[in-house]
Amino acid sequence: MPDAAAGFDHPIFSESIRLIRQALDPAVLEPLPPLEQEVLLRLIHSSGDLSLAAALRCSPGACAAGAAALAAGAPLLTDTAMAAAAVAPMAQRTFGNAVHSVLAWAPATAPLGGTRTAVGMAQALQQLPGAVVLIGSAPTALEQLLALVAEGACAAPALVIGMPVGFVGVAESKRHLAEAHHLPQIRLEGSRGGAGLVGAAANALLRRAWLDQAAAG
Repeated sequence: MPDAAAGFDHPIFSESIRLIRQALDPAVLEPLPPLEQEVLLRLIHSSGDLSLAAALRCSPGACAAGAAALAAGAPLLTDTAMAAAAVAPMAQRTFGNAVHSVLAWAPATAPLGGTRTAVGMAQALQQLPGAVVLIGSAPTALEQLLALVAEGACAAPALVIGMPVGFVGVAESKRHLAEAHHLPQIRLEGSRGGAGLVGAAANALLRRAWLDQAAAG
């Protein structure tokens, strides 16, 4: 059977992944399930940071659940326009998933003591049940999501890619996500994250789901 990836991936991407695999300690990469390996490789490809291998955490079955949801047409919900831009080309190239930013639901100005993204997240989750949620910049949006799911105020997303970047509220929000054991999740421990990395993780899932579908005929 022809390798579907050969006609899908740019040669530079393929060579980059080969070099990353070569550079990584096999003891780090090989114990991971194949789809988690692909997520990690794409994160490293997007960041140039081999040390991300030590920070990546995926709950059991989360990557497969996210890929299945995307293949079924689940929308992608991001915390920023940058994250939406990072994932939109791959979504369009594969399953045509709708890509939304919570800012479409956010007020023009931040509420007292809050953030626009948190307000937008609360509104968006009501309208996009079963979304794959990408949070690369706003720990307040992640905290809002976790609170709403815990209260039963909205359905749990199909997957949360929780990688807010920075220092204020970031470690706490990632810890709270880790404690939400029932929630399928991909996250980066520590202060690293950002729009490019959440986009990379989602793109890895879209790519693999699309290639699997092509291989199945």
